[in-house]
Amino acid sequence: MARRDPQEKKRISYAKDRRNAYAENDKSSRNAVRLNKRFPHRANRHRVQQVLRDAVGAPAADTADDVEERLGRRRPKRWRKHPDLPLGDWVESRLERRLELDAESPANERRLARVRQRRRRRAKLRTLRTAEIATKGTVERNW
Repeated sequence: MARRDPQEKKRISYAKDRRNAYAENDKSSRNAVRLNKRFPHRANRHRVQQVLRDAVGAPAADTADDVEERLGRRRPKRWRKHPDLPLGDWVESRLERRLELDAESPANERRLARVRQRRRRRAKLRTLRTAEIATKGTVERNW
């Protein structure tokens, strides 16, 4: 494996490391993700159980068709976690926000220019997507 220089490590870190941009505590996500996966599955099982409970009794062709139709009527609930934001996008959005709040600070402009310059150079991974940030709306990701 080839050794990486610090600049390449920084570019890869900006691309791969993630920050929680959904305006909530990142530590609570450890429990919240599991809970949010659990609730829709539990609701789906409960709904199926209710429909099958109504079909108890002697098997009849019309009852089986009715139960199957009732089960297929509604799409099952599901939950999917939105991915966290890459570190580079998060740092850039924070610096842009600082500039909006304090426009007279040349240090923030230099920092923002330096971050953008680092991100322009090619890290090993490149895709173009949009990501949502709770404080800023939609941001274009250049990784």
